[in-house]
Amino acid sequence: MKGLEEKMDRKTMEKNRRMRMKSLCFKLATLVPKQDHFSKDIMSKYNLLDQAHAYILQLKERIERLKTKKNFDGKDHKRDPGTDDMIKLGFKLPVIEVRNQESNLEVLLISDSEKRFSLYQVIGILQEEGAEVVNANFSIVGDKIFYTIHSRAISSRIGLEASKVYERLHQLIA
Repeated sequence: MKGLEEKMDRKTMEKNRRMRMKSLCFKLATLVPKQDHFSKDIMSKYNLLDQAHAYILQLKERIERLKTKKNFDGKDHKRDPGTDDMIKLGFKLPVIEVRNQESNLEVLLISDSEKRFSLYQVIGILQEEGAEVVNANFSIVGDKIFYTIHSRAISSRIGLEASKVYERLHQLIA
């Protein structure tokens, strides 16, 4: 009788182990992005583990790249008297960035206290190019001034040309 009980306990333990492994594999399958050539429904456990391993390695590489970039961006850059000032992120001042989002434009400007943008001139350029300013603000951090301007096209048929706005803003600081 004792041998039969031990055999039943081992069967029950093995069944519980298999159920637990199946549950863990299912959880893993939900965490790993689905590949085009693999269907999670028909993916074997071996393929799932292999795919999870590759995905984890990919994430580790991405983390290392981001750490490297963060370390580079966070370092102080020495000033070269022959060039514009550099802020910690490695941008030359002033910075002009124009992002086109459908019929909206987002203008980001960074300057120092010596080379300021005149907000009314920037808004004037946007209006001349067919934009209606929805929101404009600025903040001062140390000796840097950060401007953010959100605008939308007056006419959605005509739209806004980000490259033209960018060129005109560059001419403004020249």
